[in-house]
Amino acid sequence: MKGCAAIGLSLSSLLLAAGSAMTVAPNALAQASPAAQAKDASAQLPAFEVASIKPSKADGGGSHSDFNGIRLTATNISVKSLIEYDAYAIPGPQILGGPTWLASDRFDIEAKVDDAVVAEMAKLDREQRNLMERQMVQQLLAGRFKLAAHFETKQLPAYALVVAKSGPKLTESKDATGGTSISSGNGRMTAKGVTMTKLTQSLTQILSGELGRVVIDKTGIEGRYDLALTWSPDERSAATVIGSNEGSPPGPSIFTALQEQLGLKLESTKAPVETLVIDHIEQPSEN
Repeated sequence: MKGCAAIGLSLSSLLLAAGSAMTVAPNALAQASPAAQAKDASAQLPAFEVASIKPSKADGGGSHSDFNGIRLTATNISVKSLIEYDAYAIPGPQILGGPTWLASDRFDIEAKVDDAVVAEMAKLDREQRNLMERQMVQQLLAGRFKLAAHFETKQLPAYALVVAKSGPKLTESKDATGGTSISSGNGRMTAKGVTMTKLTQSLTQILSGELGRVVIDKTGIEGRYDLALTWSPDERSAATVIGSNEGSPPGPSIFTALQEQLGLKLESTKAPVETLVIDHIEQPSEN
């Protein structure tokens, strides 16, 4: 099956490899159209057997996507969210370029995995399955939206997660299975077995919508931890906490909560950040 050679790669390596596959090649592809480039890229990835993509008729409201290894179901979802959460697991601020409809237009998507691919995925562990699922969503974007993109490191505003002066207040995980679970929403996060890298990824997702910055791990802390964090979800007000208490929301901001509850601190900085640059994308082809 095409694409299986990448299964043993780390997530970072896989995303870079997929990104390279979507970049214009210097030889035969150099003069090819974006559609031809996307077709070539899609041929290198495991594919859905069938897929239906329709403009969403939902009047506002939230979006949802779920990939259970057999079927991808996404309702009222933007292409940017599909790229962010399902295809590349890359925070919104790290997705650059593309037309305005990338974030504004919404779609309903149903895609089914071939039985042979399902059988292959059953032989893989959780991380390998997740990587393969992302490959298939990448193929869907390349084939139906003619997505062409590349990875590029840029110097961007960021937050560095560091240890506060009071020292870390973390509980080491006793789960011997190595499993990780994180849930967050409405000013609350609970996590089991998380590394500091996983924590910064979750903080990036929380902060990126309002503040547009990624969070990078500068704690130097190794190991896996269980934690709970509660804060006021109004990040626009919370941003004033850095350097000023004026305009602070009722209850702690996420900046204050991190210090008081976990002994960690967010510091404003600039850092080299890996970004996904959209070179070309089109409205989806008809079903």
